[in-house]
Amino acid sequence: MGETKNTSLDPVVTGFVLLGLPHPPSLRTLLFLVFFIIYILTQLGNLLILLTVWADPKLHARPMYILLGVLSFLDMWLSSVIVPRLLLDFTPASKAMPFGGCVAQLYFFHFLGSTQCFLYTLMAYDRYLAICQPLRYPVLMNGRLCTILVAGAWVAGSIHGSVQATLTFRLPYCGPNQVDYFICDIPAVLRLACADTTVNELVTFVDIGVVAASCFMLILLSYACIVHAILKIRTADGRRRAFSTCGSHLTVVTVYYVPCIFTYLRAGSKSPLDGAVAVFYTVVTPLLNPLIYTLRNQEVKSALKRITAGGKATRENK
Repeated sequence: MGETKNTSLDPVVTGFVLLGLPHPPSLRTLLFLVFFIIYILTQLGNLLILLTVWADPKLHARPMYILLGVLSFLDMWLSSVIVPRLLLDFTPASKAMPFGGCVAQLYFFHFLGSTQCFLYTLMAYDRYLAICQPLRYPVLMNGRLCTILVAGAWVAGSIHGSVQATLTFRLPYCGPNQVDYFICDIPAVLRLACADTTVNELVTFVDIGVVAASCFMLILLSYACIVHAILKIRTADGRRRAFSTCGSHLTVVTVYYVPCIFTYLRAGSKSPLDGAVAVFYTVVTPLLNPLIYTLRNQEVKSALKRITAGGKATRENK
């Protein structure tokens, strides 16, 4: 499956072999357990948020929590695209992946990742309107507009994933077939192409690196305006709570965007650090989101208490 098929011209790659993350063999079992636990916690944490937002009428009617629910859904799928395949690196199983599987992983990774990128920007814009334009917020950001913006983010992400997958795999691959990475991603796969990749690298630089950097700058601008508004709050407790919330959100955004920009603005890099850096925005960020947005959000915690209390009351009545 991961071998090459010989023809009368050049051998054509029918599959790839993912070399995975470099690691000492003695740590293989430990790393497997660590990533397995991260994956389980990511799925459970994001599912908890998703169900809470869906079950609580006070949450699923507000744009902020609609966006949070969509983020949790994205995190669950993004983690499922990456981590199960990563776990195979720490087992004796074959590291080969069929050509179609590599295409699918690259497409869904960029589809979900870019949609998440746009969603973070929408979430920052939502917080900007809520804090800096509180009186006009119900008009500027209502449920209908929020749904349209989320749908736009999904469509843009799908287009992005399709463009990147098409451009990457229209190139001929005639061997070798070993991808020096833990997933089928653009920079690692392009190194195996048997043709000029200048156009691909330029598109990757603009479509991913520049777009991600632009979204990150818009988020920072939104939070700069938010901080300016927070400083006008008269009570120290109000400023503290607002800064705490914004600080936690910025932490998640930074962990996601900075490694992403680092990777795709250096598409031709062969640094051994690239894989470790990519783990942050592919594995760590989906785990952090439910922790940051739940444990530091009083309304979500209150909703969880209401749901729990309602469940207990139902069981007692029976």
